[in-house]
Amino acid sequence: MATDEILDRWWQALCAELGIAPDADPEALLDLAGTAAHAIVRPAAPLTTFLVGYAAGRAGADAAGITDLVERADAAAEDFG
Repeated sequence: MATDEILDRWWQALCAELGIAPDADPEALLDLAGTAAHAIVRPAAPLTTFLVGYAAGRAGADAAGITDLVERADAAAEDFG
């Protein structure tokens, strides 16, 4: 099974397990993690994606709101330092 297929299955399974709709774009989150890891330091990747998710949950963000938060975090990571 290809990595992309495994990740998609995991994404769907985890969303179901957590009782949430898969509104976020997993590719955008992976890209954000990559930006944080390379622009800041590797451990920034999971922290950045966690904080975006936390902010989205607190705000009750829909898909567009999540996209906005991902874009804002990506810009902040690129501008850091």
